[in-house]
Amino acid sequence: MQDIDRLFREFHAPIVRYLTRQLNDADLAEELAQETFVRALRYGRAENKPVTNERAWLFAVATNLIRDTVRRDTRQRKHLMALAAELGETEPEAVEPTPEELRQAATAQQALQTIPERDRAALFMSQEGLNYQEIAAALGLSVQSVGTTLTRARKKVVQRYEDLSRLRDGGGAHVAS
Repeated sequence: MQDIDRLFREFHAPIVRYLTRQLNDADLAEELAQETFVRALRYGRAENKPVTNERAWLFAVATNLIRDTVRRDTRQRKHLMALAAELGETEPEAVEPTPEELRQAATAQQALQTIPERDRAALFMSQEGLNYQEIAAALGLSVQSVGTTLTRARKKVVQRYEDLSRLRDGGGAHVAS
């Protein structure tokens, strides 16, 4: 991890695309991409054991940052809800998509968001061109299980997409826009 400039030039765009797909927030994705490279720089300066696959390592760091961010946001949301309850404010209702929201939302994006995090990460890493060895290293899987994980993830996305489409197209009264 000596040449941070080279790493940044080579991997910044794929990392940002991966993070954007995972988070559905381009600004947050850019922030986490920057943090990914800051961690790479720190790791290189600490002279830890050498990284054998830089791309897999960077995607693993980005994936961990996603998990940390989601956990932090969940904790903050729970804290704010508790504060609102203490102040006597009404608690927001559980967020469940209405049929109208399902019609308006991108069905494919919804389908992707319903599959497990690791499956989604594997799909997005594959889409970014990572090979099975790199995906395995980034997600802590065996190389042999990557193909199974990708196949299962694709099947789940297709099934979720079909389910959501049926719901959108025929699952209730159609509201005129």
